[in-house]
Amino acid sequence: MRSSFIQLFSLLPLLVAAVPTFPKTNVIPLTKRVKLTNEDGVIDTDLLKRQLARVTSKVQRGLSAFEKNTGSPHPNDSKKLKAKRATGAVQLTDDQDGALWQGSISVGTPASTFTVDFDTGSSDLFLPGTNCRVNCQGHKLYNTASSSTARDQRRTFSLAFGDGSTVQGEVFTDTVTVGGLTVTSQAVGSASQYSTGFALDEFPPDGLLGMGFEQISVFGNNPFFQTAIAQGKPTAGEFGVKLATSGSELFLGGVDTKLVSGAFTQVPVTQVGFWQVTLGAANANGRAAVRNLDAIIDTGTTLIVGDSTSVGEFYAAVPGSADASNTVGDGFFTFPCNSVPAVSLTFAGKAFTVSAATFNLGQVSAGSSQCVGGIVAEDGLDFWVVGDVFLQNVYTSFDVTNHRVGFAALA
Repeated sequence: MRSSFIQLFSLLPLLVAAVPTFPKTNVIPLTKRVKLTNEDGVIDTDLLKRQLARVTSKVQRGLSAFEKNTGSPHPNDSKKLKAKRATGAVQLTDDQDGALWQGSISVGTPASTFTVDFDTGSSDLFLPGTNCRVNCQGHKLYNTASSSTARDQRRTFSLAFGDGSTVQGEVFTDTVTVGGLTVTSQAVGSASQYSTGFALDEFPPDGLLGMGFEQISVFGNNPFFQTAIAQGKPTAGEFGVKLATSGSELFLGGVDTKLVSGAFTQVPVTQVGFWQVTLGAANANGRAAVRNLDAIIDTGTTLIVGDSTSVGEFYAAVPGSADASNTVGDGFFTFPCNSVPAVSLTFAGKAFTVSAATFNLGQVSAGSSQCVGGIVAEDGLDFWVVGDVFLQNVYTSFDVTNHRVGFAALA
C-alpha cells in the first residue's frame, strides 16, 4: 500500500507542523512459533476458522472507528460484514504460523519490556493491566501505578472480537520505546479484560501494537509510529517489514536495504485509514483470474481473504479446485496436493509470486490428496485483505510520508 505521512499530516492536527528532521533508524527482530499444521502437514481446521473470524472482527472495528473518527462511512463499508463465531529493526517471531509477528517494546518509567503483535491492520496499542482477571493469566501485566509517566485519560475502550468476546479497559498515555525510538504521551490501553482469543494459549504476545493510521484508531489517538514522526524520532516516515522463516524484522525509519533485491514497486494508498491499495490482479497459472480489487496490506492476518465472488472466480481458474465448506469451513477451497497452482498478485503492473509453500496451507486430513489454499472467501467483505500468505514472499515498505506501499524481492 502506498501511504504518505505528509498527507496524513494534513488530516491530523498534531502533525500539521513542518516535517521534522529524523535522526536514526531502528530494527526490531520478529519471531514466530505456533503452526497451522501438525507434524504430518495436516491443517488445524479450528485454528484456520479462528484466524478468519479474527480478520472479520478486526476489519469491522476498523470500519466502525473510521466512521466515528472521520464522520463519514468508509467507502468500502457496505455494512454487510458480519462477525463470525469461531467453533529500529525489531526482530519478529511468528506466532500461529504467520498469524502473529511478535517483537519486544518497552513501556513506562522505569521501562518494562513487553512482547506485542505488530499489526498494520489496526492502529492501537494495548496491554493487559494489573487489574485484568479474564484471559490475562501468563501475560506480563502493565502496571500504570509503577510508571511515573503514565497518565490516566479517564476514557474507557472496548474492542469486539470474532468469538463474541471483548478486550476492554482504560486509556492511558505513557512513554513507549520500540526498537530504540522513544516517544512520550503515547496512548496505551490498559486492559481489564482480554477476549478469549488473547488468552496465552492462543495469543503468546502480551499485547498488540497497531501500525495503521489514526482514522481507524478505536482510541481516536495517533498510532505509535505517527507519534514518533510528530516527535522527530525516526530517520524517515517509513517502516519496512520482512516476514519469513528466518531473519524477520520490523525496520523503523526507512527500509533495511541489505534485505532487499532490486527496486521497489510503489503502490499508492487509495484510502487513508487501513493500508489500502489497488490489487491489479490475482493470477492463477499465469493468467489473471480477477482484476482491479481494493486490498488492505495487513501484517496481522495469516491468510489472503477476499469477497466470495472474486475468490470463487479465482479458484475457477485453478484446475481441480473445490469448495471446502463441508470439509474445512465456509470460505475455504481445496486443490490437488500434487498440482499446486502457480499463484501471483499484481501490484502497479508487476506480478509478485506467492510461493507454493505459503499458498498451500496443508492437507485436509492425514493421507488426503487435497490441500487447502491460502486465498479464502468471506461474505460481506468489500475488499481483499492481503496477509502473510503473500507478505512472506516479499519485502514490504509502508511509507506514511508519501502514502504508499512498496514491494521488493527479498535478497
